Amino acid sequence: MAKTLAQEFTKGLWDEIPPFRLVLGLCPALGVSTTMENGIGMGIATTFVLICSNILVSLFRNIIPTKVRIVCFIIIIATFVTLVELLMQAYTYELFLKLGVFIPLIVVNCVVLGRAEAFAYKNKLLPSLADGLGIGLGFTMALGALGFVREVLGTGACYGVNLMGSSYKPFTFMVEAPGAFVALGLMLCLMNMVGKK
Repeated sequence: MAKTLAQEFTKGLWDEIPPFRLVLGLCPALGVSTTMENGIGMGIATTFVLICSNILVSLFRNIIPTKVRIVCFIIIIATFVTLVELLMQAYTYELFLKLGVFIPLIVVNCVVLGRAEAFAYKNKLLPSLADGLGIGLGFTMALGALGFVREVLGTGACYGVNLMGSSYKPFTFMVEAPGAFVALGLMLCLMNMVGKK
């Protein structure tokens, strides 16, 4: 059964939210989500690449030969990643430095490549645009939420605002690599509990 454009958009906000429902895009989710700013920055960069690549893959889906489709997808995605990288260097240099190697790694992000293969290559322009926007925003919200939890528990503050009070002893484990797994696991558990109700 065909979905409406609204359904294609909203599925990425809860039903198919990449790190939590599809369990995709975990490398940037775990690697850069030490702060909410980093999570949202990576999410916006990935959303831009996802939307633009979905549009181009959808437009060229009848021209791209089946045997070389993955290579074509990677070339399209890499083009937009390069554009994002240059724009971030020009306008958000501090964030660019914080995200580091994870920006060029958007090229092989399974969320972007997966949506090109599983959706945009099989659908027309508007559904592909709605899918890219919904999945991208869901990914951004997930990274932002994960970054918020890790930052608040690990430092007691978010964006420099002390949220836990002066007596709070920061749980610095949360802003280190293993803390990402703990935070992701707890958030997955919470989402599954909420989803069942």
